[in-house]
Amino acid sequence: MTKPAPTVTQNTWEFLRDAMITPTGFREYDARWKYPDDINLPGITALGLGLGTQMYRRGIEPVIAVGNDYRDYSLSIKNALMLGLMQAGIQVRDIGPALSPMAYFAQFHLNAPAVAMVTASHNPNGWTGVKMGFERPLTHGPDEMSELREIVLNGEGQPRPGGGYEFVHGVREAYLDDLVGDFKMTRPLKVVCATGNGTASAFAPELFRRIGVEVVESHNRLDHTFPHYNPNPEAMEMLHDMAASVKASGADLALGFDGDGDRCGVVDDEGEEIFADKVGVIMARDLARLYPGSTFVADVKSTGLFASDPELIKHGIKADYWKTGHSHMKRRVKELGALAGFEKSGHYFLAEPIGRGYDCGMRVAVEICKLMDRNPDKSMSDLRRALPQTWATPTMSPYAADTEKYAILDRIVGKLTALPELAGRKVVQVVTVNGARVILDNGAWGLVRASSNTPNLVVVCESPESEAELRQIFAELDAVIRSEPGVGDYDQTF
Repeated sequence: MTKPAPTVTQNTWEFLRDAMITPTGFREYDARWKYPDDINLPGITALGLGLGTQMYRRGIEPVIAVGNDYRDYSLSIKNALMLGLMQAGIQVRDIGPALSPMAYFAQFHLNAPAVAMVTASHNPNGWTGVKMGFERPLTHGPDEMSELREIVLNGEGQPRPGGGYEFVHGVREAYLDDLVGDFKMTRPLKVVCATGNGTASAFAPELFRRIGVEVVESHNRLDHTFPHYNPNPEAMEMLHDMAASVKASGADLALGFDGDGDRCGVVDDEGEEIFADKVGVIMARDLARLYPGSTFVADVKSTGLFASDPELIKHGIKADYWKTGHSHMKRRVKELGALAGFEKSGHYFLAEPIGRGYDCGMRVAVEICKLMDRNPDKSMSDLRRALPQTWATPTMSPYAADTEKYAILDRIVGKLTALPELAGRKVVQVVTVNGARVILDNGAWGLVRASSNTPNLVVVCESPESEAELRQIFAELDAVIRSEPGVGDYDQTF
């Protein structure tokens, strides 16, 4: 294979023939590009050839399950990827349109050693990408992505004979059967099902009805133009819409899903938007009673309650704070033998005996319904209010170019680790496992890290004291961030 050509541009003869791949699309734990600005179809084929070559290099049996989300261009991307995989001598098992967790499930269901899911996840239309993995339930981390990047960009992809293609029917149905199991609600439960017209529209309403939930539909018609909003249950636009639907319908809660269905967002019966890390604590409390002494992993963006909540401490729960990112979290949950992992972004990693360790918004939705069934006298707002109160920001993302963000972050981390105090409180620890989480003497904290998927930094703050302290922490943290001229505007504030 020849190296991707750096001079290929759109609307040229070469664009239809030669691979064009922007190197920054190889990210920490998946691949993501704007299409066709940063990658063309021959570039996707080169990616497939590179992935297949990587499988051979690592001694992986040459069989892979491949799926795609509902975006209008994802099938073209998948076809180009499969062409490269077959060129590399890989037997492709095409599962058709899918959620990312359905593709992960297919690895188990089809006994396939590898998976490649074509999706831009929650990124807006115009983006594409691939989530991939070899060792179920894990997906590529930085080492695997770095190796793949070198194979593709250096033109080291090696064609081999033996490639083949098979379309596998029935995986969606098997996935839904697996999610439902033998569970049926014993209490009435009315749920707003919010899918933002994304791929989860083909799964979530049916799943809820099968377990005995009354469904209030919210943008559940498949439409790849996303006419209402980009499906992202971490974005306030989607959460506000879910809250309005709860209030209008009198539902018990709302559950919302991102574009590829691996994340779940929650709004309670009072229309209160519960950030996913707090939902994680609610779930952890429930699971702690069933599985005392368990370990839970939380990402560095998440609330400090996983470590400080008296209810979790009472049941002997061990908390481990780890790097943000679905691949990092899956790996950590497996490494520690944890019962579950929770990310503030809405990725939950439920391991045996609850799930298989990969992030699945549909599995989380079922488990939340089971939680409500185990607490028939409680509303979701009751469970929220039972938590120790903290004040937290949403996840905020100021712009920083992909080519500059890590250098910018290094300088910011240096400045933050030198701070003796923040918001008038003593800094007691700075956790630098993933950016810098500055922890204050009352348990309040502020975090800045680099986004792995987009040209942004990520900022989150929490205070157990007051909203006023929260705003002061953010203002002082933001002042340090703003000292870097390469940092641009935030996508949202609070």
